[in-house]
Amino acid sequence: MVVVIPRLLRGSLGTICTQAAPLRSTPSALRYFTRSSVMKSKRRPDHLERTADVVRQEIFLHIQTTEGLIHQPEGVHGLGNKGSSPVTSVVSAAKVCGVASESPSVKRLRLLVTDKDFSFKAGQWVDFFIPGVSVVGGFSICSSPRLLEQERMIELAVKHANHPPALWIHNQCTLDSEVAVRVGGEFFFDPQPTDASRNLVLIAGGVGINPLLSILRHAADLLRERASKGQGYEMGTVRLLYSAKDTSELLFKKNILDLVNEFPEKIACSLHVTKQTTQITADLRPYITEGGITQKEIRDHISKETLFYICGPPPMTDFFSKELESSHVPREHICFEKWW
Repeated sequence: MVVVIPRLLRGSLGTICTQAAPLRSTPSALRYFTRSSVMKSKRRPDHLERTADVVRQEIFLHIQTTEGLIHQPEGVHGLGNKGSSPVTSVVSAAKVCGVASESPSVKRLRLLVTDKDFSFKAGQWVDFFIPGVSVVGGFSICSSPRLLEQERMIELAVKHANHPPALWIHNQCTLDSEVAVRVGGEFFFDPQPTDASRNLVLIAGGVGINPLLSILRHAADLLRERASKGQGYEMGTVRLLYSAKDTSELLFKKNILDLVNEFPEKIACSLHVTKQTTQITADLRPYITEGGITQKEIRDHISKETLFYICGPPPMTDFFSKELESSHVPREHICFEKWW
């Protein structure tokens, strides 16, 4: 049975879209998003306002009573009715253990999260709580779930902006800075081992690469698992179409090309630059196209087995999602997230 629940999708530097997505009662590879809307307000809403209706990562607290076992979240009272399933969201302490410049305008953070209840799916984001900063940030995770499982680490990449959390990251964050994080978002790829094999087309604009890189890295982990164990989810092909102003703002170039070279039969990329003013280096030249992502590129990859994930500025996500719909791609095969 599939239950459809409308909800508000989020942003980190500002993403928002209203979607209807199926929640599963049986295993399923995907949560889909098909409709968008714009919040109308004279004041730009902050991250928590935009995502107030988005489900965060939750846990059940088990409490033994004289009437039996019930589930009740810490700090919430009067919700222990039989048959109910109240939960509490997971806010976890994190320590900065790596800070680097990913581009002239983007800082990359590596965070240690030791809380075993903290987990995420490829493509999700975190509420980012900073001591002394009243505004809560929202930033997509760009690392894979496997890195968290193995090393208890997550990675974020944050563009400079006149926004308190982004300013703190660029101007004040240092090694061993302490913050807190909470997972949220319904834009993700989370296939189960028995799900049907799917191809992915990932369409990124600017820092919209972040959740798509997490998905790409997760796909690579699934390919490695299948190759080494002969079991697990059978990943189809993955095609990344990624556009930025110039090669200096194409984030994670080396990571992306390393995956292309590791899985030449499965992973491919096309990197686009729209305002390149310097010479493109020889190592990048085979992958670079000058000019934006085209409609033809998108149409060339349409098939009934292919899912499309789009993340970037609103005009870009609107354009490509409408283009896919006009090309008769089912709405449930089009997943997108907008950055304001």
